[in-house]
Amino acid sequence: MLWEASDRICGKRLKPLIPMLVAAMERHEHLALDPVVRERLEVISAATPDRILGPVRKQAGGRGRRRTAPSSASRRAVPIRTYADWDDPPPGFFEADLVSHSGPLTSGSFAQTLVLTDISSGWTECAPLLFREQQLLTEVLTVLRGVIPLPILGFDTDNDTVFINETVKAWCETSGVEFTRSRPYRKNDQAHIEQKNGAVVRRMVGCRRFEGLAAVAALARLYRPMRLFVNFFQPSFRLAEKRREGALIRKRYHAPLTPHQRLVADPRTPQALKDALDAQHATLDPVRLLRDIRAAQQALVEIADIAPAKTSDAPPLDAFLEGLKLAWRSTDEVRPTARPKPSKPRYRTVPDPLEAVTDTLKAWFDADPGVTGRQLLDRLQVAHPGGYPGSLARTVQRRLRVWRRERAKALVLGPSSAATASPEFSGDPLRDAGAPRVAARLSAPAADVASA
Repeated sequence: MLWEASDRICGKRLKPLIPMLVAAMERHEHLALDPVVRERLEVISAATPDRILGPVRKQAGGRGRRRTAPSSASRRAVPIRTYADWDDPPPGFFEADLVSHSGPLTSGSFAQTLVLTDISSGWTECAPLLFREQQLLTEVLTVLRGVIPLPILGFDTDNDTVFINETVKAWCETSGVEFTRSRPYRKNDQAHIEQKNGAVVRRMVGCRRFEGLAAVAALARLYRPMRLFVNFFQPSFRLAEKRREGALIRKRYHAPLTPHQRLVADPRTPQALKDALDAQHATLDPVRLLRDIRAAQQALVEIADIAPAKTSDAPPLDAFLEGLKLAWRSTDEVRPTARPKPSKPRYRTVPDPLEAVTDTLKAWFDADPGVTGRQLLDRLQVAHPGGYPGSLARTVQRRLRVWRRERAKALVLGPSSAATASPEFSGDPLRDAGAPRVAARLSAPAADVASA
């Protein structure tokens, strides 16, 4: 009874409440306890009410105790590494993250991009995933190990369940990779990969929705030239020093270098790897790579906006190079994936119910400009019994508003202005309500305006 009177609170909260609750209930003659029972209630432990009330709570339909999430054991097994723990690691320690291509809606299945970024050099690799699944993730990681010129020594992720699980943990242990994670809700612990998510993936792919095998294949075609262009021909800044002066934080950066240049300049990079990267860099054509990127981006746009998808052929290299000379003059975004979707034309989906009598209504309005929409509809119902119901009152009023606006414009700016477009009249009734007054003030003498 005390538990019910306390609104079914837990035993730890009920224990200190029992003396006050018993005194109040006895004072209002709701309870009459034996002195021995009252004495035992005053010395009861917090666990005893929970133990006694356990069967009662189940019968009353209360919620059971909150169980530990299944991934908590895996999460505890992965050590945490914060942003302050990265003390100039050697090349090979990667941060990883997933970028979703869901567009404005997160429902259903859509493509994902696995992004890996080397902490030391900024070397970035991207791989598309058809869906979120831990076994598929480990298979993609196995493929990336053969593509990345660096050995994967460390694998640092956020607390996403697609990363923190026994499958990925076992893959890291088998591959000899150090597996760490960031703190929950602390994106600064993964500042390197978060920067690449926006500067590389979102910049190249955009924010449209991609789903299905065709979209994943198009993403793979885009990432092949993109990885070479970003890692060999895209310099980036690297923070050298940060110090606080009162409330001001001053940052100093190293000179911008490409990931390839940072790897070659790092004394910890093996000489064989430096020679291989230099040889590969000598064979790469940045214009050809950019041409292939633009063609793959155009194919992605067509897949996202048109179903079924079409394939886009890359233009000839000479034509693409000539286009680069004039690309700066274009007002459109040069990256197809960054262009906004074309707006669909708006059109009337319901036939105009007043099409047959519009001229009649306009003649009635011209004869009496002070007539109201309800009066016009009443007159129309008399002339055509049963043809125009009262639900058309709002439609008649909107039509009347347009005619009044034209009449007001003709009175202010002259009869010939009613048929011409004017910047003061946008077609929006709410916006144009004050347009005649604004036009009258602009055309009135200064003395009249001051008096007004």
